[in-house]
Amino acid sequence: MNSGPRMKPPVIADVARVAGVSVPTVSRVLNGTVRVSAERRARVMSAIKELDFRPNGAARSLANQAGSIIAVFAGNTTRYGYASTIQGIEEAARQAGYMVVISVVETADSLTVERAIDYALGQPLAGAIILEFDPPGAAALAQMPSWLPSVAAASGGSSDEAISHAYMDDRFASAQATRYLLDLGHKTVHHVAIPSVGVESARMVGWRDTLREAGIEPPPVIHAGWDPLAGYEAGVRLARDVATTAVLAGNDELAIGVMKGLVDSGRRIPQDVSVVGFDDHPLSQLWVPPLTTVRQDFVGLGHHVFGLLVGRLETGEPRPSVRMVPDLVLRQSTGRPAAG
Repeated sequence: MNSGPRMKPPVIADVARVAGVSVPTVSRVLNGTVRVSAERRARVMSAIKELDFRPNGAARSLANQAGSIIAVFAGNTTRYGYASTIQGIEEAARQAGYMVVISVVETADSLTVERAIDYALGQPLAGAIILEFDPPGAAALAQMPSWLPSVAAASGGSSDEAISHAYMDDRFASAQATRYLLDLGHKTVHHVAIPSVGVESARMVGWRDTLREAGIEPPPVIHAGWDPLAGYEAGVRLARDVATTAVLAGNDELAIGVMKGLVDSGRRIPQDVSVVGFDDHPLSQLWVPPLTTVRQDFVGLGHHVFGLLVGRLETGEPRPSVRMVPDLVLRQSTGRPAAG
């Protein structure tokens, strides 16, 4: 027994650390589903005794369902796209007889990601799905053990061709939205960007490339957060330039904030400024005016990414990635620029 008091009960990762083995090895010893060498088993059992580790009833129950549990790693579960994708995964998993456990990866910090993965690996997982929507998701994908069958849901394409992705073609959709605003007669389009996984999001690339193909030098990007307040601040900033007549926002929450900031600064939507969002959040059609936006089928994305994982489990090989094309939904937040 340890001489000092423990502030928290030991977990499987503590046993692995003391025994000098991996978390999956400890899980195999506890579950008895895969043979482990006598030497490693002895080290694990010694660590269990030293730490007074006791698997709880829930863990034992899950262990009895080895091979039927899918872990979903996500940087957030409250945002519309994340929650809807998880809904789609859970629906498809339930129909196929799998359970889903959610592991939230709060930051892209290596230690945070490692801990999230270790805790999830304490369950007898069949495989993992990573929502590669943000830096924490991308970091989780990069640190996922190669032996665990894994797939990813993403926006804008696949970051790792060795991993099957179900993804929204955000570059195409962003280009379509930008071209629509230019075709209305706007001389340029400003972009309020969400945080991206890499240097530039696919939404930003589609916007920028479309402007340049039209012979227009893109205006400076306004880098914002995820929430409407960040959009509001961007809207107030954009309102200071009377030449601003069109804005493409990185998501609908930002777009709603942008419109509120513009209106509070004396600009009218769409008479003075047209605004396009992304995602087709349920509130976007109820805003005043209703928001023109890019509709994304996140529930369908969840169905597709789960299908990729099942295919990987059945064949042992990565399946071809699945591309989904979002739709541009026209509502009353966009129009032709005022003459003058």
